[in-house]
Amino acid sequence: MKPFIHDDFMLNSEAAKVLYHEYAKDMPIYDYHCHLSPKEIAENRSFKNLSEIWLHGDHYKWRAMRTLGVDEELVTGGGTDKEKFIEWAKSVPKTIGNPLYHWTHMELKRYFDIDLLLNEDTSEEIWNHCNRLLETEEFTTQKMIEKFNVKVIGTTDDPIDTLEYHLAIKDNPDITAKVVPTFRPDKAVEIARPGFIQYVEALGEASEIEIVNYENLLAALENRAHFFHEVGCRISDHGIENIPFEECTFEEASVIFQKVKTGEAITKSEEMKYKTHTLLFLGKLYASLGWAMQLHIGAIRNNNERMFSKLGPDTGFDSIHDLDLARPLNAFLNELDLEDELPKTILYHLNPIHNYVIGTAIGNFQSSGTNGKIQFGSGWWFNDQKDGMVKQMTDLANLGLLSSFVGMLTDSRSFLSYPRHEYFRRILCDIIGGWVESGEAPRDYKLLGKMVQDICFNNAEQYFEIN
Repeated sequence: MKPFIHDDFMLNSEAAKVLYHEYAKDMPIYDYHCHLSPKEIAENRSFKNLSEIWLHGDHYKWRAMRTLGVDEELVTGGGTDKEKFIEWAKSVPKTIGNPLYHWTHMELKRYFDIDLLLNEDTSEEIWNHCNRLLETEEFTTQKMIEKFNVKVIGTTDDPIDTLEYHLAIKDNPDITAKVVPTFRPDKAVEIARPGFIQYVEALGEASEIEIVNYENLLAALENRAHFFHEVGCRISDHGIENIPFEECTFEEASVIFQKVKTGEAITKSEEMKYKTHTLLFLGKLYASLGWAMQLHIGAIRNNNERMFSKLGPDTGFDSIHDLDLARPLNAFLNELDLEDELPKTILYHLNPIHNYVIGTAIGNFQSSGTNGKIQFGSGWWFNDQKDGMVKQMTDLANLGLLSSFVGMLTDSRSFLSYPRHEYFRRILCDIIGGWVESGEAPRDYKLLGKMVQDICFNNAEQYFEIN
């Protein structure tokens, strides 16, 4: 009987099979955006058991288990790792139709060579088999990165981070991948969030600049960006509900900053003004450094107040926002472009209804000398599943150029997530292969194979210029 994860999994035409097996399959991985721990890479961490590497911190799995009514003690609570794994094993058969079913079995196959379907009956055998392998040297963080031929890893890092682990990685010749920090200054931009003033103080300490006014704040951010650059950073990232765009002078932003610093309340308009001015400053800074800027737009976070107070952020209580995007997005990009200070930019939106807004906006600001300077980013978060990826890529192809796309990323905290690149590549090859079979693209494998390899790796390598 053919295993569930077989050689031609998700490849529905002969052309798709040729493109995947002969062109996509063996390409290296360029994971330019993830949430892996540089500490765990630097220290070459091993994992005690399958739950520790697979379930800890995975809010995708947690949401599914909660939907099935699993007690929170066996999701994020005090249950043992084995008890939590057993509950996940019981849940897996009920996830058919959700990408978790595919990811689960791809990860079991690619890391542990398991063809069994995970369920309550197979859970003990799979638990014991995987745990035996996790005791070996082949399952340290560095060995897993090497196994999947990962060439670049972009972690996600706060400006106040010391980057000590990145420096340790840089000095370690045994680490085969280039691991670089990504500059994520959300806490300096989100002026209305609790903890802003405390964060400003920490930023001042990290930059050795006393932040008494807005000018000092910008100087501190610039100071940290240059430090990140020295350590190898070439990418920034912002997680924002929507693109803010309200006309704002430096003087206005300074007044708004002082209001918050002295404990005075600000209006929503003032918040948007401050965020607009600060993001424009950062965009120009990134352009001067030759960085790419990522904008992750459209998440409404921490919606369940009871569970947020119990578990904190990033625990599975975020969802898709519905927002006005077209006007502020175009205005924001235009403002940076006016003096040719628009950096390479990747736009991700959590709500697929905005695909055409983004797909048409990026065409307004492309530039000579850069292939796909403004990118429509890969299907993100709730969209990094088959339908979401197909829609993102076909919408990009219809409105722009799929051939210029910088491709997939894991956006994950787990070292077991590299098969997501395989998942993406199979879907990509199935799309293009389908065009061939329907007569919408030529059966020119040299042409299409190069396009596939560019999207899988080459475009990202050229775009980010991480040396």
